[in-house]
Formats: sequence, structure tokens, C-alpha cells
Amino acid sequence: MVKTILIHGLGQDASSWNKVRSYFTKQNEVLCPDWIDLLHGGEVTWNNLYQAFEGYCESIAEPLNLCGLSLGAVLALQYAAEHPEKVNSLVLIAPQYKMPKLLLRFQNMIFRLMPDRAFREMKLKKQDVIGLTRSMMKLDFSGELEKICCDTLILCGEKDAANKKTAYELASAMPKAAVKLVKGAGHEVNTDAPQLLAQILESYYQGCGSTVS
Repeated sequence: MVKTILIHGLGQDASSWNKVRSYFTKQNEVLCPDWIDLLHGGEVTWNNLYQAFEGYCESIAEPLNLCGLSLGAVLALQYAAEHPEKVNSLVLIAPQYKMPKLLLRFQNMIFRLMPDRAFREMKLKKQDVIGLTRSMMKLDFSGELEKICCDTLILCGEKDAANKKTAYELASAMPKAAVKLVKGAGHEVNTDAPQLLAQILESYYQGCGSTVS
């Protein structure tokens, strides 16, 4: 049985997938790890986060359907590149494969100006968020994309103008990838259009030879 893992983005937590899960017609097990908890209080850097996520995936014996949003999509992308034999399918929502350094620097500048209380809902401290985004600046998976031979669906909210170009670039660089725009959604497709996303995922997984499980 293939396991499906839903991976949240920065500023979200596992509960951000609750509405999506509620619309699944299949009620089998879907895993929604909170990647912040996977760190077990360790230093919040990309390497530490990826290693924690990698360990979580490796603890599961079954093949995986990975579905990640934004930062969660980057986690899924790196894991699929490094462990292609383990991944049955990918769904990448608003992904990046080469980090936009100028955007990350701008975000960090904004983060520095924000009060500490603005970060409480993230379950991270202000300096953790700044440190995490700084540690991601050199990420570039351009040379790894051809290794990912599983079925891949790249989703982007139709209102998410910042990520549309990257979605199509990524799809053109991967052997078995397609792009779909999600009507009415912005960047956070899982909270903007949960019912439509659930329908898209179920249809896609059925085509990949597995149920949402």
C-alpha cells in the first residue's frame, strides 16, 4: 500500500491540511507530519530540517506519494531526487527548484522588521525563520531534476503570479511532469481551495495506480 505524505509550508503546520483531508472520499491513512516537530528542538537550518524529514520518510517501509506546498514542496523535491526508488509520485504546489536569492533576502529584511509575536503561530522564533531562509539561499536542484522519473504534478494557484513561471520551467525540466493551475487559489492552495485540491489529488493518485492512502 502506498503511503501519502502531505507536507506543509513555512508559516503553516500540519493542521493546514485538515480541510483537504476532510474532502477525501477515501478514508484511508494520510500522513501529515509537522516538520517543525521533526526537528525535536534542534537548530532550524535547511540541512537539519531535510535530514529530519528524510529520516521520517525512511522510517516508512511503503512507497510514498509526496505532496508538498512551497517549502514542503522543496523538501519533497530533494527527497525524490535523492531517493527516486522510494517515491511513487510527486505533487509539488508552488515549488521552487532554484532558490530566488533576491526574494529570500527581501523576505529576511521584512522578517527582521516584524515583531516577535508575529512568529508565534509558526511555532518558530523570529531568528529561527531568518536562519532557515538564509540557509536555503544556495539550494539549486537544477542538475538533479532528470533523476526524478516518477509521475509529477506541479500545481500553482491561478492567483499566485510569483510562482507560475517557475512551475512551467520545472515541468519542462522533469521527465514525467505536468502543470495544472488551481482555480481561485493563491499561494496557499491547501487553505485557499481545499475541496478542489482534494479532488485534484484523488484523481491524480488514481491515475498513478494508487489511492489516497
